Amino acid sequence: MLSLETLITFFTASILLGLVPGPDNIFVLTQSALRGKGSGLIVMLGLCTGLIVHTTAVALGIAIIFQTSAIAFSALKFIGAGYLIYLAWQAFRASAEKIQGEADGVVNYWKLYCRGIIMNITNPKVSIFFLAFLPQFTDPSRGSVAYQLLLLGGLFIIATILIFGGIALLAGTLGQWLNRSDRTQNFLNKLSGTVFMALAIKLATTER
Repeated sequence: MLSLETLITFFTASILLGLVPGPDNIFVLTQSALRGKGSGLIVMLGLCTGLIVHTTAVALGIAIIFQTSAIAFSALKFIGAGYLIYLAWQAFRASAEKIQGEADGVVNYWKLYCRGIIMNITNPKVSIFFLAFLPQFTDPSRGSVAYQLLLLGGLFIIATILIFGGIALLAGTLGQWLNRSDRTQNFLNKLSGTVFMALAIKLATTER
């Protein structure tokens, strides 16, 4: 079992990392602003489910494939970039009425949850980040390293829930005010599409 000091240090670092602007928290922010707090929280749960996959991959040694294989890394990142482009296309073509309808409660939460999962697991940089970050806090003398990695991954997910949950609630509250006019809704939709496109370009041009 890891020491309490190590766990506190790791959790603090995870909180700080969650505050750094990145694809995942920007995704939560835009979805919350457009579709409400509930949608943002569902997206957050999808992203955290993806983190479970990455944590398990690191604990089992699978994640190292993306660090050592250029083909695997490129394949996954282009799948992720393609999905982001698809989301951008949907955002650009959506009407204000459609956004308003979703904000009023007609939201496909399962679809949003799956979007969060897909967006997270198709980013190979997350696996490589976990592969580099989590082992720094492990101690082989304190038991199974795989168990320690799973524990650290769980703490990282808790930190993510706290930070991303806060972002979803704040952005959702702001979105309720902004979504009062069709013009603002259309602007937010175009902004969301632009963000997705920028994230797709960034992911597609990412190097190991």
